[in-house]
Amino acid sequence: MTGLASALRTLAVAAAAGLLAVTGAVAAPAPPASAAPEPKAPREFVALDSVDRTIIQEMRYTTAHNFVGEPVDGYRQPLCILTRPAAEALHRAQTRLLARGYTLKVYDCYRPQRAVDHFVRWAKDLADERMKGEFYPLVDKSRLFEDGYIAAKSGHSRGSTVDLTIVRLPAAPTRAYVPGERLTKCYAPRVERFPDNSVDMGTGYDCFDTLSHTDDPRIQGAQRAHRQLLGSALAEQGFVNLHEEWWHFTFKPEPFPSTFFDFPVARRSVAGH
Repeated sequence: MTGLASALRTLAVAAAAGLLAVTGAVAAPAPPASAAPEPKAPREFVALDSVDRTIIQEMRYTTAHNFVGEPVDGYRQPLCILTRPAAEALHRAQTRLLARGYTLKVYDCYRPQRAVDHFVRWAKDLADERMKGEFYPLVDKSRLFEDGYIAAKSGHSRGSTVDLTIVRLPAAPTRAYVPGERLTKCYAPRVERFPDNSVDMGTGYDCFDTLSHTDDPRIQGAQRAHRQLLGSALAEQGFVNLHEEWWHFTFKPEPFPSTFFDFPVARRSVAGH
């Protein structure tokens, strides 16, 4: 019986092969290999709201209201992610500011390398100037690399750099940007700029202009006082300001001083941390 069964199986295989030859049918393709999983953040990274829920988060690069004019690659959710030491230092600064009637507001925190790559591609496309009227009205786009506004690497990708401002309490809501709306220069008087519930810092966020330099002598009065308040509150907790941008601070010492990460900005990237 065993020999007979083997022979029958052989005939069945041969018949199937003949049928394929006659009909031109092809075998079903093998299923595609599953896509590689997205990288996750090291355990040293946390969502800021797991450390401090009172800091306002207005994550600009998840929206079209930024110098690129569209949501930026890698920003899956409007979430601030930082290394834990940086997040805890922000919490300490926030505690002191709350006692004075202010709150911090973050615009950008950890930035994946794919987002930086998006900035680089945009900067090389000299025809795309849809947001020039607000963010770089006096700068020729061909000079963005030479003038230092765009670079192939960003300290944000190391996880301890944050862009932020301060808001007087109680915080009024900031209206949503409407793509295509009329743009106003980022260094215009506050009443003319895009509305922001931040105190007046002299320019809007991400303003590619020398007025954004933290100690520009043209910034005086309340605007200068506001920059000094932000700077001193953060310096007390170990943050160092980038002098060309009043909003840009890096916590020192950085846990990852030379590593540029590329996990997406999403809660799943820090799930369980």
